[in-house]
Amino acid sequence: MLKFFKSIEKTLIFCLKGILFVLLALVFFGPYLSSTTEPNAELLRISRISFIPISTFLVLGICFIRIYGGFAIGVKKTKEIIYSMFLATLITDVITYIQLSVMMKSLPIHSDFMPGWLAPFLSLAVQYLLIVAFSYFGNFVYFKINQPAPCTVIYGDEEQIETYLKKIGKYKKQWAVKDVVHYLNEDVKKLIRANDTVFLFDVPRGLRNDFIEYCYKHNKNIEILPDVADVIINNSKHVLLDDSSIYESRVDALSFEQRFIKRTFDIVISGIGLIVASPFMLVEAIAIKLYDRGPVFFKQERMTEGGRVFKVIKFRTMVVDAEKQTGAVLSSKNDSRITPVGKFFRATRLDELPQLINIFVGDMSIVGPRPERESIAEEYVKELPEFRYRLKVKAGLTGLAQIMGKYNTTPKDKLTLDLVYIEQYSVWLDLKLMFQTLKVLFKSDSTEGVDADHQVEFIKHETQPVNTDEE
Repeated sequence: MLKFFKSIEKTLIFCLKGILFVLLALVFFGPYLSSTTEPNAELLRISRISFIPISTFLVLGICFIRIYGGFAIGVKKTKEIIYSMFLATLITDVITYIQLSVMMKSLPIHSDFMPGWLAPFLSLAVQYLLIVAFSYFGNFVYFKINQPAPCTVIYGDEEQIETYLKKIGKYKKQWAVKDVVHYLNEDVKKLIRANDTVFLFDVPRGLRNDFIEYCYKHNKNIEILPDVADVIINNSKHVLLDDSSIYESRVDALSFEQRFIKRTFDIVISGIGLIVASPFMLVEAIAIKLYDRGPVFFKQERMTEGGRVFKVIKFRTMVVDAEKQTGAVLSSKNDSRITPVGKFFRATRLDELPQLINIFVGDMSIVGPRPERESIAEEYVKELPEFRYRLKVKAGLTGLAQIMGKYNTTPKDKLTLDLVYIEQYSVWLDLKLMFQTLKVLFKSDSTEGVDADHQVEFIKHETQPVNTDEE
């Protein structure tokens, strides 16, 4: 029976997604479709009034669900699926509701069985309950069908392996680490054959390619920690050189059309943002001034495209002359230099609002790598020479590293995310990241604290001379 369900697993998930989406739409339109009073009754007839909002809900719903990661059963944790799906549904509801209001020339809140003002809130509450129920049920079914894959972890860096294992340990339902082995251990290939999935962390490229081919030969799933070359090749194009296949990676800057669209987005969004945010910025300025009478704004030299230095503008969140004694250092989680007012602004990202000015004048973009200080960037480059590749595009207010990373994400991992953004750049990706930023605003950065839920049980095999004979 289990094999049968596994054979139709993708069909089951697809049906579950489809049923949930249809129910979300019915719940949104239900109160209005059930009403016999005008103008709601117009939704029951085949007309522009009915076709346009229903089409809008379907198209926007699909787009925003994709933007926020989809109904990722078996891939994401249940709470993350709920959060993403609810945010996508909320935005879809709001836009469709506004459209209905404009088309009907009145608020579409008339209902025969509930107070009109209650209908949209009740619909949203029911939609939330549906998302919760389907997310828990979907992951429950998926992990009943799919047991955790037994894994072998092959590593090269003794100092980092514990960190990687803790990260894998957060996904106990997906993976069960059985063996952890250094790439020089003589039993490494035997341990590859022993489990279904192989993780490769910090393994030298030459040996890593051998392991990949060996895994492919023995039908093992492969999980790889990428380096810069992997990011570049992953985004290359397959072409034929006569009858030979090659991967082509062109070093192209953004096209004129891409630059024009990106700059237009920057000007329009930052301009509107400054107008909308001006009342909040005024309140922030007053709060900072009242707290310690110091300057409201904090200006600091940062690097952007091509290594050009500009002055980033932020609301001051630290005490005056915070770096007078320490010099240029990154702020820590519980930094004593941060004022109580500044702590709130940082938590809500309100201190970033003045950077809209930097975007409007062209120093920054809405989306791009985080602007780094020259002195700190130089320190990173000593350990990671590839860090300078981030300067191929303008620095950004938000970006892949800012959205996907955490407060303690390593410079190497942030660099990888920045390079993925640069190599995969498209207008659609910028739009996705702009909307995904909303997800970050309502979600505090998580920490990497060690707790019982993240422990991993495994056998660690000591480093020994590698046996190169293939079995």
